[in-house]
Amino acid sequence: MLTTQLSLTPMNSIISWITTNYIELTATIISFVYLYFSIRQNILLWLMGLISAFIYAYVYFSAKFYADMSLQFYYVGISIYGWIYWSKKAEENPNEHFAIQYASTKIWTIILLIIAIFTLVIAYILINFTDSTIPYWDAFTTAASFVATWMLTKKYIGNWLIWIVVDSVSLVLYYQKELYSTVILFSVYTIMAFYGYFAWKKSNSP
Repeated sequence: MLTTQLSLTPMNSIISWITTNYIELTATIISFVYLYFSIRQNILLWLMGLISAFIYAYVYFSAKFYADMSLQFYYVGISIYGWIYWSKKAEENPNEHFAIQYASTKIWTIILLIIAIFTLVIAYILINFTDSTIPYWDAFTTAASFVATWMLTKKYIGNWLIWIVVDSVSLVLYYQKELYSTVILFSVYTIMAFYGYFAWKKSNSP
């Protein structure tokens, strides 16, 4: 009897965790699908991004990640834009993906400058108008994600490089906030960002 009780305890704990965190878990699963479609350059990535953005807005609000919560509303808009933009490109070239782009030094300079400015602005807002416990890190991941998603709509391969940094930082932050399924998600994101970069690079080779 004691053996049976001991064996059931871990399972009960898992079930209890799933029951308590089913919203976050659902968002995590959808985000895995989003990642898969991103690597495959499949337009359905934008639909998955739209759905996960709505769910994660609630998750981040509950965890007091206010900048990341606000970012989800941007994801809603950029997902709609990405869907329209990719659909237009598909109509122009129905038999192939539209070309992957490489950002020039000038574009990279602008991108990094925008990330720096956005980080400072968002951090200022978080420090003065919210009870955020990690304003600068929250601001940085939000600013960088903002830019990386825009780069994805234009199919700049460098978006994966930014995601590597963002995902690495984010998984540490989410661990501190005990968002464990999201930690798993971003651990995979970090690994797959490397894979996505090389997969895109390979697909763009002559």
